[in-house]
Amino acid sequence: MTLGRATAAELIGTALLLAIVVGSGIMGDRLAQGNTAVALLANSIATGAGLYALIAIFGPVSGAHFNPVVSAVSVWNRRLSGYHGIVYVMAQLGGAFGGVAAAHAMFGLPIVQVSARTRPTLGEGLGEVIATFGLVLVIALAAKFKAEAIPILVAAFITSAYWFTSSTSFANPAVTFARAMTDTFAGISPSSVPLFVGGQIAGAVAAALFGRWLLGPMKENDMGGMERLGNNNHVSR
Repeated sequence: MTLGRATAAELIGTALLLAIVVGSGIMGDRLAQGNTAVALLANSIATGAGLYALIAIFGPVSGAHFNPVVSAVSVWNRRLSGYHGIVYVMAQLGGAFGGVAAAHAMFGLPIVQVSARTRPTLGEGLGEVIATFGLVLVIALAAKFKAEAIPILVAAFITSAYWFTSSTSFANPAVTFARAMTDTFAGISPSSVPLFVGGQIAGAVAAALFGRWLLGPMKENDMGGMERLGNNNHVSR
């Protein structure tokens, strides 16, 4: 696949992911009539199901990263060039903001918003460390041992992490920045973004180091399972 096609897949895939996350949050919140647990259940199921579909269709084109920390780990592991990594991240950020705007338009909300929903605690920051650590580790080990199961494994982990982490598992800087621009159920105040992104970076670094140690030195002819699914294949929320 050409870089242009791979970049388009990252942009559209990330846009659809954010439309799913924000749109299902809006719909769930409206239908739950104040029951936050029901709204979160709807949000998590829709996100997991949508993520599975997006990974399955875009994986062979771009690797279906949809996540700057996943692309950064791919660059660090030399499965993606630095230039391609930068292009991927720009596409992911642009797609994320586009997906939020599309969700607002679908539900008749102001296109440009700023979230007032603060998530300020250190516990939530730790939640992002753990969620991102788990996501990157799932990707690394699945790519090595069970590539064909990557879509369902990543979707299942993210769905569960909505519930077992205090932060509801953003685990993605592009998602975090974009969700600061929606004052809906899925939103996060801009003041809370540094805590979340810092936790995501810490979790990704820890998982990349642990995964490299756990798997041992990579042989020159040892392409990860995700590379066999497509070029530079890695996935994420």
